[in-house]
Amino acid sequence: MLELDEGRHLAESVAICRYFELLHPEPALFGKGAFEQASVEMWNRRMELALFVPVGMVWGHSHELTRARIKQIPEMGEQSRKVVEQRYQWLDRELEGKQFIAGDKYSIADITAMVVVDFAKFNNISIQPEQKNLARWHQAVSSRPSATA
Repeated sequence: MLELDEGRHLAESVAICRYFELLHPEPALFGKGAFEQASVEMWNRRMELALFVPVGMVWGHSHELTRARIKQIPEMGEQSRKVVEQRYQWLDRELEGKQFIAGDKYSIADITAMVVVDFAKFNNISIQPEQKNLARWHQAVSSRPSATA
C-alpha cells in the first residue's frame, strides 16, 4: 500500500510502480516504445503466471504457516513444486545471452521474477547449481541497491 501525502492510497505493486514511473520516467521499468513496452509486459505476465502462481500453490498447499488458513491438498503442493522446478529450467534457458528477463534493460519483469525466486526460496525451492544463467541473473538483480532497500 502506498499512501500519498494528500491521503490517497494505491495498492498493488505494479500499479505503484506505474505511478512512480509516470512521475520519474527514467529509468523506464515498463520499457520505451511499442515493442519494448509490449515485450516487458509479456515477460512480466509470464513471471506472474508461469512462476508466481505455482509458487503460491506450493505456499498454500504445503507451508506450515498456511495450514490453519486453508484446507491444504499436499499433492497439489508437491505437483506445484515440480512445476516451479521445470519453470526454473525454462527460465534458465531463456536467460542465456540475456542480461535481464525482458532483454538488455532492467524492468518490472526483473522485479517480479526476483520477488518470486526469493519467495520460492522461502518455500524451499532453490535455483539449482546447473542453472547458471538463472543464478547469474538472480545475483545481479539481488545486488542492486534497490533490492536491498
